[in-house]
Amino acid sequence: MHSTLIVARLDPSSVGDVGKLFADFDRTDMPQRMGTVRRQLFSYQGLYFHLQDFESDDGGERIAAARSHPLFVGISEDLKQHITAYDPATWRSPADAIAQRFYHWEQDS
Repeated sequence: MHSTLIVARLDPSSVGDVGKLFADFDRTDMPQRMGTVRRQLFSYQGLYFHLQDFESDDGGERIAAARSHPLFVGISEDLKQHITAYDPATWRSPADAIAQRFYHWEQDS
């Protein structure tokens, strides 16, 4: 499994709207197109954390392929009124909002 964590800024009053946007999005076939198996959204003191798990390491490639799909374009536009870049001066693409994992541990099966 592959995971990404997106970090941005979120108006705390928007958590319900953002949750609904993703609930509607996740009822479409887009999660399957992107290989998404789990999505979790968190907020903390005006910050937004979007943890997305993929069935394999090709999640980034599948998302890149889905970016031009009307549903992906639509949710991206809808989220702009609620979510902003953590650092607008350095943000050029969604890749600039993905946190870098520096440690990982999991229990042996």
